Amino acid sequence: MAASATTSTLAVTMFGYPNRNCHLKPPATATLRFWRSAAAAAVATSRQEAEAEEADEVRRCLAPARLEVLEQMEPWVEAHVLPLLKPAEEAWQPADLVPDAAALGADGFHAACVELRGRAAGVPDAHLVCLVGNMVTEEALPTYQSMANRFESARDVTGADGTAWARWICGWSAEENRHGDVLNRYMYLSGRLDMRQVERTVHRLISSGMAMHAPASPYHGFIYVAFQERATAISHGNTARNVRAHGDDALARICGAIAADEKRHEAAYTRVVERLLEADPDTTVRALAYMMRRRITMPAALMDDGRDADLFAHYAAAAQQAGTYTASDYRGILEHLIRRWRVAELEAGLSGEGRRARDYVCALPQKIRRMEEKAHDRAAQMRKRPTAIPFSWIFDKPVDVMLP
Repeated sequence: MAASATTSTLAVTMFGYPNRNCHLKPPATATLRFWRSAAAAAVATSRQEAEAEEADEVRRCLAPARLEVLEQMEPWVEAHVLPLLKPAEEAWQPADLVPDAAALGADGFHAACVELRGRAAGVPDAHLVCLVGNMVTEEALPTYQSMANRFESARDVTGADGTAWARWICGWSAEENRHGDVLNRYMYLSGRLDMRQVERTVHRLISSGMAMHAPASPYHGFIYVAFQERATAISHGNTARNVRAHGDDALARICGAIAADEKRHEAAYTRVVERLLEADPDTTVRALAYMMRRRITMPAALMDDGRDADLFAHYAAAAQQAGTYTASDYRGILEHLIRRWRVAELEAGLSGEGRRARDYVCALPQKIRRMEEKAHDRAAQMRKRPTAIPFSWIFDKPVDVMLP
């Protein structure tokens, strides 16, 4: 968040818009028109350059030789990725983690729900907002399965292919499907949330789709999902710790179970990228640098409740404030993946562009850390106060967040 705000401020300054704290006279109308035209031209040029770069990425990563790498990985996926899935008979199901009326009977179910509500009453509104954001993200699973099926040579072409790649996509989706289900049931039983508004948000998010800001290549796609699975595991794990501290052990078990699934899925996608780096290091590290330059966007960035035009930004600010998912977590994920994939050690098989990509990626965490420190110092100097933001999910009650 801080990085985006900093970038915006720099852009405005570069294009000559006056700083509101300076004592210069505002520019004449003709001058202002000039700067506005210059800014518009620069934005158009930047967009054209980005489109040209993406087209080049597509040509490079979807070349027959690049796709052949994925096709040759099929036996490896069978042996090293598919075993990370759990069969339905062994996997936990939502009914294991929330009260089940059929199993408990009327009186037992009522008593269990009263106990669940009692524990849920102690969870602060800020943590509930983060919980809903996590649940909305999980419920947009149809979008994510569609995204995975964009990856050439690693997709389910017919919807019921027998390839290892196709079986992974279906099995992964089946496991992910439980996450939104169990969170939805818990929230419904808790009585703390406006479920109609939550459901409308899910509806709108699935209708809006998702902007990954990356070519439809398996190289970029698997890097993106490896990053996101770790981010999701962190978010659910932090939520589990936060709500346990406020006495809701049942919700902590739910979030902990989801986090454990996400860690297995992270392991699978991380292994795939590791294998790609071994088989085609130049293409893979350049794809990694491309993704980092574009930034890894969150899958629910298009969430919309029909009321708050900046819902995702406000949710992200609440997550930062509550310690559910922070800018430091983003940097930490990047540092972890660089170590895990041994990016700094890559040398053989790299072109000049590949070496520059490697160096860029390895230097990025320190650059992000410096930006965090500068943003923190600016916030301390400005002595900013939290802003009360109403969230429709909790009946328009306000949550204090620090906005950029």
